[in-house]
Amino acid sequence: MQNIVILTGAGISAESGLKTFRDSDGLWEGYNIEDVATPEAWKRNPARVQQFYNERRKAVLEANPNAAHTALVKLEEKYNVYIITQNIDDLHERAGSTNVLHLHGVITRSQSDIDATLTYPIEGWELKDGDVCVHGKQLRAHVVWFGEQVPNMDQAASLCAVADIFIVIGTSLQVYPAAGLTQYVRKHATKYVVDPKLTLQETGVIAIQKPATTGVPEMVNQILAHQ
Repeated sequence: MQNIVILTGAGISAESGLKTFRDSDGLWEGYNIEDVATPEAWKRNPARVQQFYNERRKAVLEANPNAAHTALVKLEEKYNVYIITQNIDDLHERAGSTNVLHLHGVITRSQSDIDATLTYPIEGWELKDGDVCVHGKQLRAHVVWFGEQVPNMDQAASLCAVADIFIVIGTSLQVYPAAGLTQYVRKHATKYVVDPKLTLQETGVIAIQKPATTGVPEMVNQILAHQ
């Protein structure tokens, strides 16, 4: 059975009502990234950072998987499918995808402030002051901030290296280290990109210049028709 490896970004979840990471003004829903998504911000004002991610978590829990998320599940009928996502939502899992690797964490879990490997599911949408890990340290969102290591990069690179079909959905491939994953994909692998703002000029790539909810089902039908 062939391997399909899919790299997804904010564009696949935008049509579920979740904002993309940065708007054109460089803000994330009115916040400067440096004030809410760095270890330094957490040290300066943990209450503000906690509130920010509580609001994002609430939005994620209120959102639903869209047609792009659900279409990808169909590929599991005929292929080994691995999704590598830059998104911190859990919409892939809720759609039914079974192999999802989160590069930047997942907002529906918390992590210890002193040990990122200690993670816990969150009941509801709110983490509060006084919610602590087994070491008695405050819990924070299980999200990789700017300036922190991306712990799943080696695993993601290994997946990309065995892809027979490699798919990019809803990401501009401008943010590293995730953007560097394409370097691990074998030259003979079939490559798809689905994005309405495509500027890709690479030869040998099947480009679908459409929003995810229309482009991904179209691509999935193409792949299954040639199976």
